[in-house]
Amino acid sequence: MTQFQINDPSLESQWRALILFGKNSATYKFAFAKSLLELVNKETTKISIAELSQPFSKNIVEHLKVNDKQGNSKSSSFLNICRNHIKGEVSDTELWSKTEKLGFVNVVDAFQNLNGAQIPDIFYEKNYKSGNKEIIIKDNLLKLKESFHYQNFNQEVEARWNLVETAWNLNINPKLLEVKYDEDKSLFFLENDFMRRTDITSVKDSLNGYQKGKCFYSFQDISVVSGSSNLCEVDHFFPHVNKTIHNEFGANINGVWNLVLANKEINRNKSARIPDKKFLHRLFNRNEFYIQSKHPLAETIVNQTGKTKQKRIEFLNKQYQLALNSAIITWKPEFELNGNF
Repeated sequence: MTQFQINDPSLESQWRALILFGKNSATYKFAFAKSLLELVNKETTKISIAELSQPFSKNIVEHLKVNDKQGNSKSSSFLNICRNHIKGEVSDTELWSKTEKLGFVNVVDAFQNLNGAQIPDIFYEKNYKSGNKEIIIKDNLLKLKESFHYQNFNQEVEARWNLVETAWNLNINPKLLEVKYDEDKSLFFLENDFMRRTDITSVKDSLNGYQKGKCFYSFQDISVVSGSSNLCEVDHFFPHVNKTIHNEFGANINGVWNLVLANKEINRNKSARIPDKKFLHRLFNRNEFYIQSKHPLAETIVNQTGKTKQKRIEFLNKQYQLALNSAIITWKPEFELNGNF
């Protein structure tokens, strides 16, 4: 079990751990995750690999049209079939047939594994007996639909997929990699050596899973779905008023490390005040989740806050003391549920 799940072994947390921390050698797991979510919507209890080939290949093809590199492998027979389909050289029927044979070689077995072991509450079982190739959907997967957080899952998967594939396709040295924040558009973006900007994905969609769908301060449920009454806001843990002070010490207030999601009412009450120091530990834990999840948010956080865990602790403590020196009072929400990251 990952550190992410120690304080929260819920089904939602297990699902998010697979998306955020599972192996990222290829993007097949994201296509598979989106296909599973479609099955939840339809309340499907079992599906053949042949039937699953249609949504799975659809998801891969949609992403290939935007970013051609979908893994570390230099060549892939399955991805070449998908590329030829995009060119109009392979029919839908042939695409589905080839996907059935080539697309699920590793992903079905690997998807539910973290750190070399299955998650405690698996979401499906593989049944390849007597020539059948199907997966049996467990109640654990169907129960996700009952959760408040289910509404966010598809956007969270898509955001993680976009982050991983964009970094691969830009081929940026990890030491130079910095995911940047566009405050006006609430987007993450990257720039290459020629200062060409590539928009990646919504900040809210990207960050929500790491906060387990909770307000950073009050631990209330939050949503990333546009129009929702629980729609969250992006907040700077250290406010803009401290930007000049921080920049003297090399800190980037718009850095990923300093961005949190908050309930809109809580966030507006916070204004530009400095959060109580107990939230600094929460910020550290949340940032460590980024680092554990690997490429590309991991490299960005490390580059912005320190190469080792001790240096990152020292960095945050220094920034907090600087902010405290310029603030009149600290702040904490009037309402706060029990919980931790």
